[in-house]
Amino acid sequence: MAYALPRLHISLQHLLGSGSSVVSRGLGWFLEAHKIFRGSISSQSRRGLDWLNFFLADIQTGFGAFVAFYLADLGWHKDQVGIVLSVGMIAGLVTQLPGGAIVDWAPWKRGIAGLGIAMIGASALILALAPNTFMVFTAEILHGLTASVVTPAVAALSLGLVGRGAMSARTGRNFGYKAAGNALTAGAMGVAGQYIAKSAIFLGTAALCVPALIALSCIRSDEINYAQARNAGIGKSAANFQRLFDVGKNLQLYVFAGCIVLFQFADASMLPIVSQDLALDKNQPDALLLAGLIITPQIVAVGLSPWVGYYSEKFGRKPLLLVGFAIEAARGLLFATFTGYPLLVFGQLLSGVSAASVTVLTVIVVADMTAGTGRFNLVQGFIGTMIAIGASASTGASGFIFEHVGRLYGFLILSSAAAVAAALLGTAMHETRPGKYLD
Repeated sequence: MAYALPRLHISLQHLLGSGSSVVSRGLGWFLEAHKIFRGSISSQSRRGLDWLNFFLADIQTGFGAFVAFYLADLGWHKDQVGIVLSVGMIAGLVTQLPGGAIVDWAPWKRGIAGLGIAMIGASALILALAPNTFMVFTAEILHGLTASVVTPAVAALSLGLVGRGAMSARTGRNFGYKAAGNALTAGAMGVAGQYIAKSAIFLGTAALCVPALIALSCIRSDEINYAQARNAGIGKSAANFQRLFDVGKNLQLYVFAGCIVLFQFADASMLPIVSQDLALDKNQPDALLLAGLIITPQIVAVGLSPWVGYYSEKFGRKPLLLVGFAIEAARGLLFATFTGYPLLVFGQLLSGVSAASVTVLTVIVVADMTAGTGRFNLVQGFIGTMIAIGASASTGASGFIFEHVGRLYGFLILSSAAAVAAALLGTAMHETRPGKYLD
Protein backbone atom coordinates (compact mmCIF):
# COMPACT_ATOMS: atom_id res chain seq x y z
CA MET A 1 0.00 0.00 0.00
CA ALA A 2 2.83 2.39 0.86
CA TYR A 3 4.24 1.96 -2.68
CA ALA A 4 0.86 2.51 -4.34
CA LEU A 5 0.38 5.95 -2.84
CA PRO A 6 2.86 7.83 -5.10
CA ARG A 7 1.32 6.21 -8.20
CA LEU A 8 -2.11 7.26 -7.00
CA HIS A 9 -0.87 10.83 -6.64
CA ILE A 10 0.50 10.82 -10.21
CA SER A 11 -2.80 9.51 -11.59
CA LEU A 12 -4.85 12.08 -9.75
CA GLN A 13 -2.53 14.87 -10.86
CA HIS A 14 -2.99 13.77 -14.48
CA LEU A 15 -6.78 13.67 -14.11
CA LEU A 16 -7.03 17.04 -12.36
CA GLY A 17 -4.90 18.80 -14.97
CA SER A 18 -2.66 21.81 -14.68
CA GLY A 19 -5.53 24.05 -13.58
CA SER A 20 -5.65 22.24 -10.20
CA SER A 21 -2.00 22.69 -9.23
CA VAL A 22 -2.85 23.98 -5.75
CA VAL A 23 -5.03 20.95 -5.00
CA SER A 24 -2.39 18.65 -6.47
CA ARG A 25 0.37 20.24 -4.40
CA GLY A 26 -1.73 19.87 -1.24
CA LEU A 27 -2.38 16.22 -2.06
CA GLY A 28 1.33 15.68 -2.62
CA TRP A 29 2.16 17.15 0.79
CA PHE A 30 -0.48 14.94 2.40
CA LEU A 31 0.88 11.77 0.77
CA GLU A 32 4.45 12.71 1.62
CA ALA A 33 3.46 13.35 5.25
CA HIS A 34 1.61 10.03 5.39
CA LYS A 35 4.69 8.18 4.20
CA ILE A 36 7.00 9.97 6.66
CA PHE A 37 4.65 9.51 9.62
CA ARG A 38 4.27 5.81 8.79
CA GLY A 39 8.03 5.28 8.77
CA SER A 40 10.06 2.29 7.58
CA ILE A 41 10.00 0.16 10.74
CA SER A 42 7.73 -2.85 11.24
CA SER A 43 4.14 -2.39 12.29
CA GLN A 44 4.90 -4.12 15.58
CA SER A 45 7.70 -1.73 16.55
CA ARG A 46 5.84 1.31 15.25
CA ARG A 47 2.74 0.50 17.25
CA GLY A 48 4.79 -0.44 20.30
CA LEU A 49 6.52 2.96 20.19
CA ASP A 50 3.20 4.73 19.61
CA TRP A 51 1.52 3.10 22.60
CA LEU A 52 4.60 3.41 24.78
CA ASN A 53 4.37 7.18 24.34
CA PHE A 54 0.61 7.07 24.96
CA PHE A 55 0.87 5.16 28.24
CA LEU A 56 3.93 7.07 29.44
CA ALA A 57 1.85 10.21 29.08
CA ASP A 58 -0.91 8.50 31.07
CA ILE A 59 1.56 7.82 33.85
CA GLN A 60 3.04 11.32 33.87
CA THR A 61 -0.43 12.92 33.94
CA GLY A 62 -0.74 11.81 37.56
CA PHE A 63 2.08 14.17 38.56
CA GLY A 64 2.60 17.93 38.21
CA ALA A 65 -0.70 19.75 38.36
CA PHE A 66 -2.51 16.82 40.00
CA VAL A 67 0.13 16.65 42.75
CA ALA A 68 -0.32 20.36 43.44
CA PHE A 69 -4.10 19.93 43.45
CA TYR A 70 -3.93 16.82 45.68
CA LEU A 71 -1.64 18.43 48.25
CA ALA A 72 -3.64 21.67 48.30
CA ASP A 73 -6.77 19.62 49.01
CA LEU A 74 -4.94 17.99 51.94
CA GLY A 75 -4.29 21.44 53.40
CA TRP A 76 -0.77 22.18 52.17
CA HIS A 77 0.03 25.88 51.54
CA LYS A 78 1.20 27.18 48.16
CA ASP A 79 4.77 27.71 49.30
CA GLN A 80 4.91 24.15 50.72
CA VAL A 81 3.55 22.69 47.48
CA GLY A 82 6.09 24.70 45.52
CA ILE A 83 8.93 23.33 47.61
CA VAL A 84 7.75 19.73 47.17
CA LEU A 85 7.51 20.10 43.38
CA SER A 86 10.91 21.78 43.29
CA VAL A 87 12.54 18.96 45.26
CA GLY A 88 11.36 16.43 42.67
CA MET A 89 12.60 18.62 39.85
CA ILE A 90 15.96 19.11 41.54
CA ALA A 91 16.31 15.33 41.87
CA GLY A 92 15.76 15.09 38.14
CA LEU A 93 18.13 17.99 37.56
CA VAL A 94 21.17 16.40 39.22
CA THR A 95 20.66 13.09 37.38
CA GLN A 96 19.90 14.39 33.87
CA LEU A 97 23.50 14.41 32.64
CA PRO A 98 24.51 11.03 34.10
CA GLY A 99 21.17 9.62 32.95
CA GLY A 100 21.78 10.75 29.37
CA ALA A 101 25.35 9.41 29.46
CA ILE A 102 24.05 6.03 30.64
CA VAL A 103 21.51 5.89 27.82
CA ASP A 104 24.26 6.70 25.28
CA TRP A 105 26.55 4.03 26.73
CA ALA A 106 24.11 1.19 27.40
CA PRO A 107 22.86 -1.00 24.53
CA TRP A 108 19.83 -2.23 26.54
CA LYS A 109 17.77 0.92 26.14
CA ARG A 110 14.47 -0.94 26.45
CA GLY A 111 15.59 -2.29 29.83
CA ILE A 112 16.47 1.20 31.08
CA ALA A 113 13.07 2.52 30.04
CA GLY A 114 11.32 -0.43 31.73
CA LEU A 115 13.13 0.12 35.02
CA GLY A 116 12.23 3.80 34.96
CA ILE A 117 8.54 3.03 34.34
CA ALA A 118 8.46 0.64 37.31
CA MET A 119 10.01 3.28 39.58
CA ILE A 120 7.44 5.87 38.50
CA GLY A 121 4.70 3.39 39.43
CA ALA A 122 6.26 2.99 42.88
CA SER A 123 6.27 6.75 43.45
CA ALA A 124 2.58 6.95 42.49
CA LEU A 125 1.69 4.23 45.02
CA ILE A 126 3.55 6.14 47.74
CA LEU A 127 1.52 9.29 47.04
CA ALA A 128 -1.74 7.35 47.08
CA LEU A 129 -1.14 5.25 50.18
CA ALA A 130 1.19 7.28 52.41
CA PRO A 131 0.81 11.04 51.77
CA ASN A 132 2.70 12.19 54.86
CA THR A 133 5.45 14.79 54.56
CA PHE A 134 8.43 12.42 54.46
CA MET A 135 6.83 9.98 51.98
CA VAL A 136 5.59 12.76 49.68
CA PHE A 137 9.14 14.11 49.42
CA THR A 138 10.40 10.54 48.82
CA ALA A 139 7.88 9.99 46.02
CA GLU A 140 8.77 13.26 44.32
CA ILE A 141 12.50 12.49 44.48
CA LEU A 142 11.92 9.00 43.05
CA HIS A 143 9.82 10.42 40.24
CA GLY A 144 12.47 13.03 39.46
CA LEU A 145 15.21 10.40 39.26
CA THR A 146 13.32 8.21 36.81
CA ALA A 147 12.42 11.06 34.45
CA SER A 148 16.13 11.58 33.77
CA VAL A 149 16.43 8.19 32.06
CA VAL A 150 12.95 7.41 30.70
CA THR A 151 12.67 10.50 28.48
CA PRO A 152 16.08 10.15 26.76
CA ALA A 153 15.60 6.39 26.46
CA VAL A 154 12.37 6.83 24.48
CA ALA A 155 13.99 9.46 22.24
CA ALA A 156 16.97 7.14 21.71
CA LEU A 157 14.68 4.25 20.78
CA SER A 158 12.92 6.53 18.29
CA LEU A 159 16.16 7.70 16.66
CA GLY A 160 17.55 4.17 16.61
CA LEU A 161 14.46 2.90 14.83
CA VAL A 162 13.83 5.60 12.19
CA GLY A 163 17.13 7.51 11.75
CA ARG A 164 17.80 11.23 11.36
CA GLY A 165 15.85 11.69 8.15
CA ALA A 166 12.55 10.64 9.72
CA MET A 167 13.25 11.81 13.28
CA SER A 168 11.33 15.08 12.94
CA ALA A 169 8.15 13.32 11.87
CA ARG A 170 8.65 10.51 14.40
CA THR A 171 9.13 13.00 17.25
CA GLY A 172 5.95 14.81 16.26
CA ARG A 173 4.11 11.49 16.19
CA ASN A 174 5.51 10.59 19.63
CA PHE A 175 4.22 13.80 21.14
CA GLY A 176 0.87 13.41 19.38
CA TYR A 177 0.37 10.07 21.13
CA LYS A 178 1.58 11.59 24.40
CA ALA A 179 -0.95 14.38 24.10
CA ALA A 180 -3.75 11.89 23.42
CA GLY A 181 -2.74 9.92 26.50
CA ASN A 182 -2.64 13.07 28.60
CA ALA A 183 -6.09 14.17 27.45
CA LEU A 184 -7.86 10.86 28.02
CA THR A 185 -6.17 10.15 31.33
CA ALA A 186 -6.68 13.64 32.72
CA GLY A 187 -10.42 13.26 32.11
CA ALA A 188 -10.53 9.85 33.80
CA MET A 189 -8.45 11.06 36.74
CA GLY A 190 -10.61 14.15 37.14
CA VAL A 191 -13.72 11.95 37.38
CA ALA A 192 -11.97 9.58 39.80
CA GLY A 193 -10.73 12.46 41.95
CA GLN A 194 -14.17 14.06 42.04
CA TYR A 195 -16.42 11.04 42.59
CA ILE A 196 -14.19 8.34 44.12
CA ALA A 197 -11.23 9.73 46.04
CA LYS A 198 -8.34 12.06 45.40
CA SER A 199 -5.92 9.17 46.01
CA ALA A 200 -7.55 7.24 43.12
CA ILE A 201 -5.61 9.54 40.76
CA PHE A 202 -2.32 7.95 41.83
CA LEU A 203 -3.62 4.39 42.09
CA GLY A 204 -4.68 4.73 38.47
CA THR A 205 -1.25 6.09 37.57
CA ALA A 206 0.44 3.02 39.08
CA ALA A 207 -1.91 0.65 37.26
CA LEU A 208 -1.12 2.27 33.90
CA CYS A 209 2.53 1.24 34.23
CA VAL A 210 1.50 -2.29 33.21
CA PRO A 211 0.29 -1.48 29.64
CA ALA A 212 3.28 0.85 29.25
CA LEU A 213 5.63 -2.06 29.92
CA ILE A 214 3.68 -4.28 27.50
CA ALA A 215 3.98 -1.65 24.76
CA LEU A 216 7.71 -1.36 25.43
CA SER A 217 8.13 -5.12 25.02
CA CYS A 218 6.53 -4.91 21.54
CA ILE A 219 9.43 -2.83 20.16
CA ARG A 220 11.72 -5.23 18.32
CA SER A 221 15.31 -4.98 19.53
CA ASP A 222 16.67 -6.25 16.20
CA GLU A 223 15.30 -3.13 14.47
CA ILE A 224 17.14 -0.69 16.75
CA ASN A 225 20.40 0.68 15.36
CA TYR A 226 22.29 1.42 18.56
CA ALA A 227 24.91 3.65 16.95
CA GLN A 228 22.11 5.61 15.31
CA ALA A 229 20.25 5.75 18.65
CA ARG A 230 23.02 7.95 20.08
CA ASN A 231 23.36 9.96 16.84
CA ALA A 232 26.81 8.59 16.04
CA GLY A 233 28.60 8.95 12.73
CA ILE A 234 28.38 6.48 9.89
CA GLY A 235 30.84 3.82 8.76
CA LYS A 236 33.96 3.45 10.90
CA SER A 237 33.07 6.49 13.00
CA ALA A 238 29.84 4.85 14.21
CA ALA A 239 31.65 3.44 17.24
CA ASN A 240 33.17 6.78 18.26
CA PHE A 241 32.09 9.30 20.87
CA GLN A 242 33.01 12.92 20.35
CA ARG A 243 35.06 14.35 23.20
CA LEU A 244 33.00 16.24 25.76
CA PHE A 245 35.28 19.25 25.34
CA ASP A 246 34.44 19.41 21.62
CA VAL A 247 30.71 18.98 22.27
CA GLY A 248 30.91 21.81 24.80
CA LYS A 249 32.38 24.25 22.26
CA ASN A 250 29.03 24.56 20.47
CA LEU A 251 27.95 28.08 21.52
CA GLN A 252 24.55 27.70 19.86
CA LEU A 253 23.80 24.93 22.34
CA TYR A 254 24.12 27.39 25.22
CA VAL A 255 21.92 29.96 23.49
CA PHE A 256 19.24 27.33 22.98
CA ALA A 257 19.60 26.17 26.59
CA GLY A 258 19.10 29.74 27.82
CA CYS A 259 15.92 30.06 25.77
CA ILE A 260 14.60 26.79 27.20
CA VAL A 261 15.33 27.85 30.79
CA LEU A 262 13.36 31.06 30.32
CA PHE A 263 10.48 29.24 28.64
CA GLN A 264 10.28 26.68 31.44
CA PHE A 265 10.40 29.39 34.07
CA ALA A 266 7.37 30.95 32.40
CA ASP A 267 5.46 27.74 31.76
CA ALA A 268 6.02 25.42 34.73
CA SER A 269 4.05 27.40 37.33
CA MET A 270 1.08 28.64 35.35
CA LEU A 271 -1.18 25.59 35.57
CA PRO A 272 -0.14 24.60 39.14
CA ILE A 273 -1.02 28.11 40.36
CA VAL A 274 -4.39 27.95 38.62
CA SER A 275 -5.01 24.42 39.98
CA GLN A 276 -4.37 25.55 43.55
CA ASP A 277 -6.87 28.37 43.13
CA LEU A 278 -9.45 25.83 41.95
CA ALA A 279 -8.74 23.52 44.89
CA LEU A 280 -9.31 26.35 47.36
CA ASP A 281 -12.77 27.11 45.94
CA LYS A 282 -14.90 24.46 47.64
CA ASN A 283 -18.08 25.60 45.85
CA GLN A 284 -16.97 24.14 42.50
CA PRO A 285 -16.35 20.59 41.16
CA ASP A 286 -12.64 21.35 41.28
CA ALA A 287 -11.26 18.00 40.07
CA LEU A 288 -13.38 18.13 36.92
CA LEU A 289 -12.50 21.76 36.24
CA LEU A 290 -8.81 20.98 36.63
CA ALA A 291 -9.15 17.98 34.34
CA GLY A 292 -10.71 20.26 31.75
CA LEU A 293 -7.74 22.62 31.95
CA ILE A 294 -5.33 19.71 31.51
CA ILE A 295 -7.27 18.10 28.67
CA THR A 296 -7.66 21.27 26.59
CA PRO A 297 -4.00 21.78 25.56
CA GLN A 298 -3.57 18.06 25.00
CA ILE A 299 -6.40 17.98 22.48
CA VAL A 300 -4.66 20.78 20.60
CA ALA A 301 -1.32 18.98 20.79
CA VAL A 302 -2.79 15.69 19.49
CA GLY A 303 -3.48 17.26 16.13
CA LEU A 304 -0.67 19.80 16.07
CA SER A 305 2.40 17.83 17.24
CA PRO A 306 2.80 15.59 14.16
CA TRP A 307 2.55 18.60 11.89
CA VAL A 308 5.10 20.57 13.91
CA GLY A 309 7.59 17.80 13.17
CA TYR A 310 6.57 17.65 9.52
CA TYR A 311 6.61 21.39 8.86
CA SER A 312 9.89 21.86 10.73
CA GLU A 313 11.45 20.18 7.69
CA LYS A 314 9.80 22.64 5.31
CA PHE A 315 10.04 25.93 7.20
CA GLY A 316 12.85 25.27 9.67
CA ARG A 317 12.98 24.95 13.45
CA LYS A 318 13.49 28.58 14.43
CA PRO A 319 10.23 30.12 13.08
CA LEU A 320 8.11 27.50 14.84
CA LEU A 321 10.02 27.95 18.10
CA LEU A 322 9.45 31.71 17.94
CA VAL A 323 5.72 31.10 17.58
CA GLY A 324 5.72 28.82 20.62
CA PHE A 325 7.59 31.30 22.83
CA ALA A 326 5.43 34.25 21.75
CA ILE A 327 2.21 32.37 22.44
CA GLU A 328 3.44 31.43 25.92
CA ALA A 329 4.01 35.12 26.69
CA ALA A 330 0.45 35.89 25.54
CA ARG A 331 -0.88 33.10 27.76
CA GLY A 332 0.74 34.68 30.82
CA LEU A 333 -0.84 38.04 30.01
CA LEU A 334 -4.24 36.37 29.69
CA PHE A 335 -3.96 34.66 33.09
CA ALA A 336 -2.76 37.92 34.65
CA THR A 337 -5.84 39.76 33.41
CA PHE A 338 -8.71 37.27 33.62
CA THR A 339 -9.85 34.70 36.18
CA GLY A 340 -13.07 33.38 34.64
CA TYR A 341 -13.01 29.68 33.79
CA PRO A 342 -13.82 30.06 30.04
CA LEU A 343 -10.82 32.35 29.57
CA LEU A 344 -8.64 29.96 31.59
CA VAL A 345 -9.64 27.28 29.08
CA PHE A 346 -8.65 29.62 26.23
CA GLY A 347 -5.30 30.14 27.94
CA GLN A 348 -4.84 26.39 27.97
CA LEU A 349 -5.63 26.28 24.25
CA LEU A 350 -2.67 28.63 23.80
CA SER A 351 -0.64 26.30 26.00
CA GLY A 352 -1.38 23.45 23.61
CA VAL A 353 0.12 25.39 20.71
CA SER A 354 3.24 26.50 22.60
CA ALA A 355 3.81 23.08 24.19
CA ALA A 356 3.44 21.24 20.88
CA SER A 357 5.95 23.58 19.24
CA VAL A 358 8.57 23.69 21.97
CA THR A 359 8.51 20.08 23.18
CA VAL A 360 8.67 18.56 19.69
CA LEU A 361 11.31 20.98 18.44
CA THR A 362 13.54 20.64 21.50
CA VAL A 363 14.24 17.00 20.65
CA ILE A 364 14.68 17.82 16.96
CA VAL A 365 17.09 20.71 17.61
CA VAL A 366 19.19 18.51 19.92
CA ALA A 367 19.33 15.86 17.19
CA ASP A 368 20.46 18.55 14.71
CA MET A 369 23.20 19.86 17.02
CA THR A 370 24.59 16.42 17.92
CA ALA A 371 24.65 14.80 14.47
CA GLY A 372 27.70 12.53 14.19
CA THR A 373 28.84 13.07 17.80
CA GLY A 374 27.42 9.97 19.46
CA ARG A 375 26.32 12.25 22.31
CA PHE A 376 22.62 12.71 21.52
CA ASN A 377 21.35 11.45 24.87
CA LEU A 378 24.04 13.20 26.89
CA VAL A 379 23.12 16.53 25.32
CA GLN A 380 19.47 15.67 25.86
CA GLY A 381 20.46 15.26 29.50
CA PHE A 382 22.07 18.70 29.46
CA ILE A 383 18.95 20.28 27.97
CA GLY A 384 16.86 18.28 30.43
CA THR A 385 18.98 19.77 33.20
CA MET A 386 18.22 23.24 31.87
CA ILE A 387 14.53 22.36 31.73
CA ALA A 388 14.64 21.18 35.33
CA ILE A 389 16.48 24.34 36.41
CA GLY A 390 13.90 26.57 34.77
CA ALA A 391 10.93 24.55 36.00
CA SER A 392 12.20 24.08 39.57
CA ALA A 393 13.10 27.77 39.83
CA SER A 394 9.61 28.59 38.60
CA THR A 395 7.69 26.30 40.95
CA GLY A 396 9.97 27.10 43.87
CA ALA A 397 9.77 30.86 43.42
CA SER A 398 6.20 31.21 42.18
CA GLY A 399 4.60 30.33 45.50
CA PHE A 400 6.52 33.11 47.22
CA ILE A 401 6.09 35.51 44.28
CA PHE A 402 2.33 35.07 44.11
CA GLU A 403 1.98 35.26 47.89
CA HIS A 404 3.84 38.58 48.05
CA VAL A 405 3.02 40.44 44.80
CA GLY A 406 -0.36 38.92 43.92
CA ARG A 407 -1.83 37.22 40.88
CA LEU A 408 -1.50 40.11 38.42
CA TYR A 409 2.20 40.82 38.88
CA GLY A 410 3.01 37.15 39.38
CA PHE A 411 1.71 36.21 35.94
CA LEU A 412 3.27 39.33 34.40
CA ILE A 413 6.67 38.13 35.65
CA LEU A 414 6.12 34.70 34.09
CA SER A 415 4.95 36.26 30.82
CA SER A 416 8.03 38.48 30.68
CA ALA A 417 10.30 35.43 30.93
CA ALA A 418 8.69 33.90 27.81
CA ALA A 419 9.02 37.22 25.94
CA VAL A 420 12.74 37.42 26.77
CA ALA A 421 13.15 33.82 25.55
CA ALA A 422 11.61 34.78 22.20
CA ALA A 423 13.87 37.83 21.91
CA LEU A 424 17.00 35.77 22.68
CA LEU A 425 16.03 33.08 20.18
CA GLY A 426 15.30 35.61 17.45
CA THR A 427 18.54 37.54 17.81
CA ALA A 428 21.16 34.98 18.85
CA MET A 429 20.25 31.54 17.53
CA HIS A 430 20.79 30.21 14.01
CA GLU A 431 18.57 27.80 12.09
CA THR A 432 19.68 24.18 12.83
CA ARG A 433 17.88 22.26 10.08
CA PRO A 434 20.53 20.53 7.94
CA GLY A 435 20.60 20.81 4.20
CA LYS A 436 21.06 17.05 3.85
CA TYR A 437 20.83 14.04 6.15
CA LEU A 438 23.79 11.67 5.96
CA ASP A 439 21.85 8.59 7.04
